[in-house]
Amino acid sequence: MPGIRVLIVEDDADINQIVATHLARQGMTCTQAFSGSEARLLLGAGDGFPFDVVVSDLMLPGCSGEELVGLIRERDPRVPIIVISARTATSDRIDLLKLGADDYLVKPFDLDELVARIEVQLRHRGGMSEPAGTGGARAADEAAPLRFRAWELDPEARAFFAAGTPVSLTRIEFNILQTMMEHPRRVFSKQELFERAWGEPYSADDNTVNVHVSNIRAKLKASGTDGYLKTVWGMGFKLDAGE
Repeated sequence: MPGIRVLIVEDDADINQIVATHLARQGMTCTQAFSGSEARLLLGAGDGFPFDVVVSDLMLPGCSGEELVGLIRERDPRVPIIVISARTATSDRIDLLKLGADDYLVKPFDLDELVARIEVQLRHRGGMSEPAGTGGARAADEAAPLRFRAWELDPEARAFFAAGTPVSLTRIEFNILQTMMEHPRRVFSKQELFERAWGEPYSADDNTVNVHVSNIRAKLKASGTDGYLKTVWGMGFKLDAGE
């Protein structure tokens, strides 16, 4: 992955250096920050986001990892954020997903696994990813704008509008809505949504998908279209056609 710009935010100097050295061996360009406040300065305030992926601890001096995730999401809703932390509680992972993190690794973690997770995030960052076995091919007409009631989604521009108002979505949130809008009458299981949105075999608990759907609903509330996403108990989710 030559040329990929990674921001590593970790206050433990040894861990920070080990991660940076390993990622650099994979061809990535690493910038190291040893506090949340240092990372905030490196993110800057100009146009464009200066990194392709962020790897961050949670317990940071100056600015916590949670605050940092929120700041990054304000700057760029799509840049992959991978959190590394010693916290093991499911509630911590759910809270981070709600804030906008894309992945979560518990310390101590395998460096090769971190590389693999970065590769997955970057491989699918630019567009909708396919589940294993589909060959990554999509019909040409699936790139056309999609419309469902007061929603409009443009796969090429990665833009989504609810009742004419743009809604900022993370990559996973966008992929979930694109999947459902392509098949508006279908009930999707949580496994199906995961494999289509993440582009990999199902390997998470149901809470992962639930949290992302909850985030989408929260973002749609202002437009009054959050009710379009319906839970089908015991099965998954579907779109409400309003018929």
